[in-house]
Amino acid sequence: MTKRKTNPTHEENLDAIEAHLAGTLKPVTPSNDIVQRLRDRIQFPSRDEITLRLSDWRRLFFVFSGVMSGMLLLITIARAFYYLVGRRSAT
Repeated sequence: MTKRKTNPTHEENLDAIEAHLAGTLKPVTPSNDIVQRLRDRIQFPSRDEITLRLSDWRRLFFVFSGVMSGMLLLITIARAFYYLVGRRSAT
């Protein structure tokens, strides 16, 4: 009996490619100017501002009711399409 040559699986191919890329690609450090500009653009709210937003119950109520209304509208449209498509295929 002869031994069959086994084909490498996709995972083995990906592992080989990753190992090759890890050896060829060099890590790049961004300049301090770019990092500083990104820090200026990204602003996280302070803890006080977060708690103030959460304590604003009216805004939370409007957001919650808006999400629920959107979900209800989406479900209604999906049911209407299901009804119309099911009706046409039955005849």
